[in-house]
Amino acid sequence: MKKIIIAIDGYSACGKSTTAKKVAAALNYRYIDSGAMYRAVTLYFLDHFVELTNPKAVEDALKNIEIDFRYNEKKGKSDTYLNGLNVEDEIRSMRVSQMVSQVSALPAVRRAMVAQQQRMGKQRGIVMDGRDIGTTVFPDAEVKVFMTADITIRAYRRQQELLEKGEMLDLDKIIENLKSRDYIDTHRAESPLVQAPDAHYLDTSFLTIDEQVEYVLQLATSKIIEKNKTTITTC
Repeated sequence: MKKIIIAIDGYSACGKSTTAKKVAAALNYRYIDSGAMYRAVTLYFLDHFVELTNPKAVEDALKNIEIDFRYNEKKGKSDTYLNGLNVEDEIRSMRVSQMVSQVSALPAVRRAMVAQQQRMGKQRGIVMDGRDIGTTVFPDAEVKVFMTADITIRAYRRQQELLEKGEMLDLDKIIENLKSRDYIDTHRAESPLVQAPDAHYLDTSFLTIDEQVEYVLQLATSKIIEKNKTTITTC
């Protein structure tokens, strides 16, 4: 069976990562969390006091950053590792969330992460979510989905995620953070967040995760069947 690439882009807290993980598990595909990669870079920059306005400092820091994903049997999902250390919980903190859009907007950071992501996808059979997967990282992805949702609903979802980690934040502050991130993500010069012309638009405001997963799986299954039919016909 020929495998495909599934690219899921969209705004923060729309359910991209959860949906992508479940779709990957259902298809027995590899899941790559591009957002976690940018969060890991942000964590490194914060911990090492890297000045974002200093291009040389940014380039030097990127040379010392190695990111990979390792499956956690207890959680049943992969954790993010930064230079050999598990940083899955740290990269989800609000201090990282407040800076990740500024860090990921840097051209040098995006080039470094896109190069890593493209290497990961050479064998296909992957599901990746982010903000420029279907437009920049894998413009040839067979299935592209663009997710959005009402900002208040997104903020509530993010608040629940933080509460589960013992971090309490006012909903209004989360909304402001999301608005700021949305603006930076959609207005950056390097690979801005936009819907690819051939991406399927999905508003998740009133959809359950299972409904989101089912939607993407239907698109993927149809494309996989089509791709393999074409292969058989050609042969």
